[in-house]
Amino acid sequence: MVGATQKAARPVPTAAPAGSGPAPVPRGAPRWRRVTPWLFLTAPLALLIAFTYAPIVNMVAYSFTDWDGVSPGLHYTGTENYAELLTRPELFEVFLVSGYYLAASVVQIAAALYFATVLSFSVRFRNFFKGVLFFPYLINGVAIGFVFLYFFQGGGTLDSILRLFGHDADHAWLSTPASANLSLAGVSVWRYLGLNFVLFLGAIQSIPGELYEAAELDGANRWQQFRHIIAPGIRPILSLTVILSVSGSLSVFEIPYVMTGGATGTETFVIQTVKLAFQFNKTGLASAAAVVLLLIILAVTWVQRRLVPDDKVDLV
Repeated sequence: MVGATQKAARPVPTAAPAGSGPAPVPRGAPRWRRVTPWLFLTAPLALLIAFTYAPIVNMVAYSFTDWDGVSPGLHYTGTENYAELLTRPELFEVFLVSGYYLAASVVQIAAALYFATVLSFSVRFRNFFKGVLFFPYLINGVAIGFVFLYFFQGGGTLDSILRLFGHDADHAWLSTPASANLSLAGVSVWRYLGLNFVLFLGAIQSIPGELYEAAELDGANRWQQFRHIIAPGIRPILSLTVILSVSGSLSVFEIPYVMTGGATGTETFVIQTVKLAFQFNKTGLASAAAVVLLLIILAVTWVQRRLVPDDKVDLV
């Protein structure tokens, strides 16, 4: 009787409450159940290491040598490449060109935010305009460079359009440093506007619709809704686009390389690095320049994250 009473007094196990997380794998479970998640990670980790981290390690190693990119032997030179970079200010003067792209990124972010805000509401043909804005980002950068190369040439498409408005003079838009950099920066705005637009649009559409309804009941206009609902709600995405824009402005390569090859004062730091490696056969010095650029981008990103911390936003 005592044994029966003790058995009856044993607590009956209850089901785990919903949302408490997945049950742990039993200790006696087959080994393959423990290894399966790591098997799924094997392929992406192998690709990440092979095509990202291994080249970075090789680049850092080459930066301490005088390798010309062809010879089988490597000669360790210590920090001579970095000393040469720091003692030759003309190698860093090309960062002044990045100022054009940095200013263009401000215009790009403002335009993308404007279009994303307008098209997030009920607008006629908004799906059509979404496709128009995002389409340039899908085009290959080399193709865009060749198209706009003819667009900006003297007597080209741009001059033909200006003639329709009474401007008859032919102008070589890529012949002077100022006009060439402004033209190239404008092309970059046109191409990358769609990426920021999609990021902003997704962030705006993730905001609960009840907030807009409550704001309209309180008499808030569109500007007040943007200021008090949209702007705080998309703060993390806005911080991300600023980081991408700054890093992209410092590492511009594709469009100016295709359109001008760095001529007429349009050479960027990346174009200069490519020329050092493949035109002057100074792969060691080019690797050091690439490492310096990577450190600059990381430093700028760190400063930006310190100045504008990515706080969690809770609008509800």
